[in-house]
Amino acid sequence: MSLVLLIPDGVGVRNFLIGPFLRLACENWPTHVFHNIPQDRLAAYANGSGEKAHWRELDAYRETPLSATLRYSLGYAHMRWGDTQAMRYIRSLPVNGSWRRRAVQYAARLTGRAAASPGGIKTLDRLLCQTAGRQPETERYRQILQQINPRVIFCSHQRPPVILPLVLAARSLGVPTASFIFSWDNLTSKGRIAAPFDHYLVWSEHMRDELLRFYPDVSRERIHIVGTPQFDPYADQSLIWPREEFFARIGAGTSRPLLCYSGGDEMTAPEDHLHIRALMELIREGRVKRNPQVILRPAPVDDGSRYEAVRRDFPELIYARPAWIHTTPGEWSRVIPSREDAQFLANLTRYADVNVNLASTMTLDFAIHDRPVVNIAFDIADPPPLGKPLWDFYYRFEHYQPVVKIGAARFARSRDELAEHVNAYLDDPSLDREARRQLVNLQVGVPVGQSSRKVIEVLKRIGSVSEVAE
Repeated sequence: MSLVLLIPDGVGVRNFLIGPFLRLACENWPTHVFHNIPQDRLAAYANGSGEKAHWRELDAYRETPLSATLRYSLGYAHMRWGDTQAMRYIRSLPVNGSWRRRAVQYAARLTGRAAASPGGIKTLDRLLCQTAGRQPETERYRQILQQINPRVIFCSHQRPPVILPLVLAARSLGVPTASFIFSWDNLTSKGRIAAPFDHYLVWSEHMRDELLRFYPDVSRERIHIVGTPQFDPYADQSLIWPREEFFARIGAGTSRPLLCYSGGDEMTAPEDHLHIRALMELIREGRVKRNPQVILRPAPVDDGSRYEAVRRDFPELIYARPAWIHTTPGEWSRVIPSREDAQFLANLTRYADVNVNLASTMTLDFAIHDRPVVNIAFDIADPPPLGKPLWDFYYRFEHYQPVVKIGAARFARSRDELAEHVNAYLDDPSLDREARRQLVNLQVGVPVGQSSRKVIEVLKRIGSVSEVAE
């Protein structure tokens, strides 16, 4: 038996090549890794896999106008039928680009509106698979898979369109496919899963229930709860530096509290540079107690240029740009992480006293370490850049509602409240501890540190069924 591991983007690299997964996979099978990693970076991710890991660059997928229109139509139909707040926002975004792209998008919106039902979605999905299945990329992958003869195809990320030809090739050969749902917001805040997988690996029962809601054709027995490997480094004690060493590495003093501001990308968090400025002003004004230090970690895809003014005006701000390599600047899927970044983040989430972010997954990262989180919920500009106040926007998104309802973070709906909540957590870090624990238990269904092994167990079961079927 061999395994095909499909890694279409940097998030897949983080989850399945940094950490123990690839090593564990190669202990069980020869593993063929289909990827978009620059050749000069491959050695950094081999992770002791030796000759049992075989690397192949993904073929470019050139959609025809028909397949692109069908894919967009399917996405719009899914989002109109699912009709979450985030989906409504995505549907409302303006159509930009060339006249060809605009024509495709307008046609897709009209078709999606007409097909926004389970039956219509199923029809569009079938037409897309038929169209893409006839493209040359699918035939090339079919020939490659016949040579490899894998028992399982496992995809690290369910959304990139580039995965479709390989999944369709596997389907035509009767090879079972599985995909990992890579983030807690993807089922309620994004479009349609890009390919028809046989199995789905999810974080928790909560995510399983979401998948069943939005994909009623998927049977429960084909959904497997595995946690998420992105948090596995947090349980690896070999990555943890002594507190004094971490503070020395970032140029901070151990006698003062450390606040971490986690940035988002420029499109989803357009005022991050203004919010971090507000925090720094509150500290200078003495409104935040104990004169804390602040470390700013932008989103990996952010080039950091929008923070230059605040860094100039507040030289005491510690700037820690994530150690991800921008192979194609500005394109999220082509930003590749380093092992060093995983270690840094494992220490940052452990040693920062309070985290501040705008409705970010980092709320979970810090909650895993029982670190308090303050969520930014006020706008600087008037009118708000996202069209409605932050509190009525992100904090109404379905994936973030458990954070609000459980009370796992505190929400700063004004500049004054930002100071108030940070002060409360600095005075008593145990505030909301039980709520943070409940959030982690809800969202992460396998103990932190055990997810990679759980994924391997599930893939072995899927592959064994495939072998018996033959």
